[in-house]
Amino acid sequence: MEACAVGACSALRPDDYITATHRGHGHCIAKGGRLALMMSELLGKATGYCKGKGRSMQIADVDAGILGANGIVGGGIGIATGAALSARLRGAGQVCVCFFGDGGFNQGALYECANLAAIWKLPVIYLCENNKYAMSTPVASATAVADLTARAAAFGMPGINVDGMDAIAMREAVFEAAERGRRGVGPSLVVADTYRYEGHNVGDGQRSDRAVRGGMPSGRVGDRGRHQPHRGGSRHRVTCRGRICSRQPRANRGSGHARRRPVRVSAATAATDRELTISRALNEALREEMRRDPSVFLLGEEIGVWGAGGGIFGVTLNLIQEFGPERVRDTPISEEAIAGVACGAAVTGMRPVAGIMYVDFTALAMDPIVNQAAKLRYMFGGKARVPMVLRAQEGAGRGNAAQHSQSLEAWFTHVPGSKVAVPSTPCDAKGLLKTAIRDDNPVIFLEHKALYGTRGVVPEEEYLVPFGSARIAREGEHVTFVGIHTLVHRALAAADRLQSEGVSMEVIDPRTLVPLDIETIVRSVRKTRRLVIGHEAVERSGFAAEIAMQVMDRAFDYLDAPIRRVCGRNVPIPYNLGLERLAIPQEEDIITAVREVVRGAV
Repeated sequence: MEACAVGACSALRPDDYITATHRGHGHCIAKGGRLALMMSELLGKATGYCKGKGRSMQIADVDAGILGANGIVGGGIGIATGAALSARLRGAGQVCVCFFGDGGFNQGALYECANLAAIWKLPVIYLCENNKYAMSTPVASATAVADLTARAAAFGMPGINVDGMDAIAMREAVFEAAERGRRGVGPSLVVADTYRYEGHNVGDGQRSDRAVRGGMPSGRVGDRGRHQPHRGGSRHRVTCRGRICSRQPRANRGSGHARRRPVRVSAATAATDRELTISRALNEALREEMRRDPSVFLLGEEIGVWGAGGGIFGVTLNLIQEFGPERVRDTPISEEAIAGVACGAAVTGMRPVAGIMYVDFTALAMDPIVNQAAKLRYMFGGKARVPMVLRAQEGAGRGNAAQHSQSLEAWFTHVPGSKVAVPSTPCDAKGLLKTAIRDDNPVIFLEHKALYGTRGVVPEEEYLVPFGSARIAREGEHVTFVGIHTLVHRALAAADRLQSEGVSMEVIDPRTLVPLDIETIVRSVRKTRRLVIGHEAVERSGFAAEIAMQVMDRAFDYLDAPIRRVCGRNVPIPYNLGLERLAIPQEEDIITAVREVVRGAV
């Protein structure tokens, strides 16, 4: 199969990009990868391409345009499409070749991304190495269409079939497709008919006899030969000259290299009477950052065409009029493509702000969010940045029923590599979004649909709200309440009522969950000696449990009462407004919980 990689990469410029399949050693070498670094990576050495963090499946060299092999079948498709969009927006004249196997042809990411690339005429080449087997499954058993190039017609792009065993033919086909992309004509599909002589892995019992059954010359198999057992024992000994296999430091298990703090600028404290809604504050943040940094762009469903171009909640209102359709990009309803393209664009120099209309729909985009964006910086040994923001709105209270009302922040806090912001006021919404856009790591930015109309003071001067800095919304003496989104506002209303009973409640808004400012929460608990935590998300495995455990670890001896949670019921959100109200915590639920933990203390 080496002819595919050698022929294709020889047709590219040094600054062009590729994404590879897992164990894409040939692609890496053909694109100019350095053997010493590659072999060190395969051995898990700190001197490897990715400092031993990526290994064979994720080998990468961003400087050489190698955007990573990928352990997920089809995982590089969104990244490649995003890299092509980045090249287009930067006017760099680059193209990206996306290598994938015939198994990747049946991944939904290909169809979402190919459609997007065709609409936007992106310079990307989808190159299928059809080696006749997806792991151990013959291609004829996995697709009803024998001619894989026929699928290109559905996207209005050319489909080219090439002898993948002929490096010259591969070079010519890829060169033609690359020139087409550079001219702005659009993407191409190249299907390279090749063959895999060995099984997918050592556990694959179907070995090199496939070549005979597949009609390939048996002499090619004989030339390769079989591994002979090492005479000194049952295990093979890997030897090579030079420094590659010399004693080298093992990769550091820590991940400190993958975290660069954003500029920590506190929110402005200047007096102002200007009030904005959260929706307007977010719009202002986007506008200011797009004016400040030309690499910032938006993509998402109906962010430019809905009404006056503001999306369903008006956050992107009129931005397309100022910045145009190149930087405010309406997409098809293709969540996996939106997230994957954002990831690829971020790795290659842009700062995308991707919008998923409802957080419920992120389930359709989990691979690029969780397996790609969140992990690339670490897997690439800290040598890549992924400065992307994924905005979504969550929460109940509008009668939107079970598939449009969930609160899923806990999903994302469980994934190392991403940050999670949960603003509840206009001032924080603007300051946190600006910080998120400037961060070099992926940020999941969750807004609550019921709070878009909430008004509050927002300074006119430039300011940022740093991540990992909780806000004490109200000081108190007898109990601490930590709330997310709407629970902050309900807690403040509850605190007013409890004050008349002689109960002084401190209310804390964490503002970000990753990183979490646990120090502020612990200091409050050491003062009040009681803690109640609330969010709309279901109680089971919700983030309240994480906060409670961290407080127990740090302040158990200070607690005078058990920690209480005021969270959503463990049921899907109902459509009926009365039932919906019962499913999510209300002001009365907070008051009841607080009364129980302070009983007899005041």
